[in-house]
Amino acid sequence: MRGATELWLLLLACGAATYLWRGFGVLLSGRINPQSALFEWVSCVAYALVAGLIARIIVMPSGLLAQTALTDRLLACAVAFIAYRLARRNMFVGLVCGVAFFIGAGYVRKTFV
Repeated sequence: MRGATELWLLLLACGAATYLWRGFGVLLSGRINPQSALFEWVSCVAYALVAGLIARIIVMPSGLLAQTALTDRLLACAVAFIAYRLARRNMFVGLVCGVAFFIGAGYVRKTFV
């Protein structure tokens, strides 16, 4: 019974910590100017982190993705981007086209190579 009590206390502590920060965010959100230099810097850093992660996944993948050809990954990105732009910046269309191309390229490569 003691283990269950400790788990419940841990769950409550985690929930309290999560909601405490969310509460601070709600309180401070009215005072934040989204056009401020600090907010723009934070936004740029976030975009740079995402771009770096995507580039690393494409160029230096790990796991099963590392067994695929770099050309397949690069072409799938190009197809996804072109589909995204042609569909008037529809992220879902770009994602589906890129994934479909990547899967298709894998089947073709295994069939013809």
